[in-house]
Amino acid sequence: MSDVRRVSTGAPWEEQFGYSRAVELPNGLVLVSGCTSVVDGQIAGGGPYDQAVNSFTVALDALAQLGLGREDVVRTRMYLTHARDVEDVGRAHKELFDTVRPAASMIIVSGFVDPGLVVEVEVEAFRGVPA
Repeated sequence: MSDVRRVSTGAPWEEQFGYSRAVELPNGLVLVSGCTSVVDGQIAGGGPYDQAVNSFTVALDALAQLGLGREDVVRTRMYLTHARDVEDVGRAHKELFDTVRPAASMIIVSGFVDPGLVVEVEVEAFRGVPA
């Protein structure tokens, strides 16, 4: 029996493509899959700032299912379809994680599964991060 814990948020792509929203390893590392601003099958928030906030909220909700919060986040990755959105997405990240200061990457990509999406995020957390 594995000590790996898996979290599902019920998103249709999880079942369709066979993945978990978050996976916690026995060493306390938690990996959160790519999260977008899709809520109940619809894109919530049209602009990059709103999509970033919504995407991070999906990730933080997955962490909450494991009893973790934003203070446990050690790494974030932000994928954007346009360089012009760097400031908006960066502002959302700062508002959510300024006191935590995780390692972070921001990467420009060619697109996502839905052309209305402009942001996707990944989060890594660690259980037991010193305060």
